[in-house]
Amino acid sequence: MLIVAGTLYVDPASRDAYLASCEAAVRAARAAPGCVDFAVSADLVEPGRINVYERWESDEQLLAFRGSGPEAEQVTEILGAEVHKFRISGVEAP
Repeated sequence: MLIVAGTLYVDPASRDAYLASCEAAVRAARAAPGCVDFAVSADLVEPGRINVYERWESDEQLLAFRGSGPEAEQVTEILGAEVHKFRISGVEAP
C-alpha cells in the first residue's frame, strides 16, 4: 500500500479555478486500477494551499496512472510543492 500526500501552493486568487481544473484527474484516478482513494482539496486555513492525498495498492498501478501526468497549464500554476510517497507496511484499526 502506498500513500502520496502533501501540499501544493498556488496563487490564492486562482485556487478555486485550479481545483476545478483537477476534477477530471480526480475522477480518472478514482476509476484507475489500484486507486483506493484520491483527493485534492482546499486548505481551510491557508488561502493558496491545496492538500493532496492518494492511496494506491502498488507502485505499478500508481505509475500507470501517472504516465499521463498533470496538464501543462496546471504545472505552471504551481508556485511550490511538497509531496511525498509513503510505503505502508501495515494498517491498524483506530
